[in-house]
Amino acid sequence: MYLDSAYVAKFYVNEPNMVAVRKLIRGAANVRPSSWALLEVTSVFHPHVREGALSVAQGRELMDVFRGHVESDAFPRRAVTSIRGLPKIVPLRAGDAIHLATALDVGETEIWTNDRHLLAAAAQLGIAGRSV
Repeated sequence: MYLDSAYVAKFYVNEPNMVAVRKLIRGAANVRPSSWALLEVTSVFHPHVREGALSVAQGRELMDVFRGHVESDAFPRRAVTSIRGLPKIVPLRAGDAIHLATALDVGETEIWTNDRHLLAAAAQLGIAGRSV
């Protein structure tokens, strides 16, 4: 199962839809985030610390736990051509491009996200977009 960073982060911190996302992740045979998710998800923890929802120690512990869950770097190697072929009407941000390229690279046929731009781009690449 390929998840974008927003869904991965919901496994670790309390955010909207976290219960459904956690259930989804726990039921998966495997979860494959990209190396981009390592930086992006770690960055999600920081505002929680800054705003006081997590202590500094809790934030660091979450970062360490997350790093331990990311086994390998599945950074995109072959999907650049597909990304370049997207119609110009499809909005695509750099982070979304990396998520899509990684999902393609590891052979996933669906991507879980609540990001409407990522869902639109996924459909153009033949990846089923899913949301809880």
